[in-house]
Amino acid sequence: MSVVVGKSSPVVVYPAETRAPAGDVHLSSFDQRVPPFAVTSLLMFDHPIDNPVETIKRALSRALVHYRPVSGRLAGAEHRIACTNEGVPFVGASASCALDLEEITPALLADLAVGYAAPFCRRTDPLLQMQVTEFSCGGFVVGVTWNHVLADGTGMGQFLQAVGELARGMPRLSVVPVRSAAAVRDLPPPTATAERRSLMKPKEKEGQGAFLDITVPSSLIGRVKAQCACTLFEVVAAVLWRCRTRAAVQDPDAPAPLVFPNNVRELFGAQDGYYGNCTIMKSVRATRAQVADGDIRDVVRLIRRGKETLLEAEAGGGAETGGDLYNRLAVSSWRRIGFDAADFGGGTPARVMWHEDRMVVPECIVCPPWKGKDGVNVQSLCVRPEHAAAFLAEIAAM
Repeated sequence: MSVVVGKSSPVVVYPAETRAPAGDVHLSSFDQRVPPFAVTSLLMFDHPIDNPVETIKRALSRALVHYRPVSGRLAGAEHRIACTNEGVPFVGASASCALDLEEITPALLADLAVGYAAPFCRRTDPLLQMQVTEFSCGGFVVGVTWNHVLADGTGMGQFLQAVGELARGMPRLSVVPVRSAAAVRDLPPPTATAERRSLMKPKEKEGQGAFLDITVPSSLIGRVKAQCACTLFEVVAAVLWRCRTRAAVQDPDAPAPLVFPNNVRELFGAQDGYYGNCTIMKSVRATRAQVADGDIRDVVRLIRRGKETLLEAEAGGGAETGGDLYNRLAVSSWRRIGFDAADFGGGTPARVMWHEDRMVVPECIVCPPWKGKDGVNVQSLCVRPEHAAAFLAEIAAM
């Protein structure tokens, strides 16, 4: 059954209190090496609240008083954010059915958020856009799309928790937001250079990808963890890397690197409440044969060694050195960044999802726990349609 999502015309939400512009916020070294690409997160709530569209719109307006850069725009060759109070586009919407967390199609995901016109955000674009969609059962979805230069996932999770606190009527925020380049130490120059190379993405989309909603079984995770000391992320990343490489990369000697972000707030002394970017992308280099044909424990060890050498600059400039970009896989975890803690009055999300319709770089997002579901939920846009069945078959055979 097709779902019809009716959308109101966008309105611009401004800070609830009129103040003089707060001036410019200079971007940190972490912000400056991030391309201005859009990220979309969808928070799905199965417990209703009173008038979610208006409740969240009012709370957003109040949150912008404390998060002034969010309603600003990039300026000065993208090395600063001008706090211009230009606001956040907001769309209220309604869906023609009940919210079924098991029947979320890529087409429906696209209807639940406001996108940007181009693959990369322009300087004149808003830094954040929001849509709230109410379903016939009373459940609702908060779709947030933002320019990654504004914030990493942890920073956006903090912002959404703040909106939730204000929606619930809290008199003050539990975390005082900080957005200043001085709030975090600079990246060392060799690491910063490698970061810029690692994160540069082509301006044209790599190709059409198959959007897949995957579950990595708890039994598989437990079996691998019993064989070697490792984290849940290391196991899930190893499974995805191995299965995807087997399905999509044919030449045994071809480079098949894995890339994953690491939150380094503690390592770089970020102040409490800092919501800008503070991650380092780590590239783990290996050939197709090393990843696809080795023992899964050896693949886990490759990832662990990568984490242990996080700050070592890579010779040659990162993951794109040599080989086909399609052979690369990026895996990010959203399990500990705060999306699943946002509460607008009816409890935390029953499910958090990611949406992307362009496979610029093959990518997987490890999502927060899905209430009532076993295993680890992963959304992926990491294989071309002709490789999708083989990828899923490899996971099933693990």
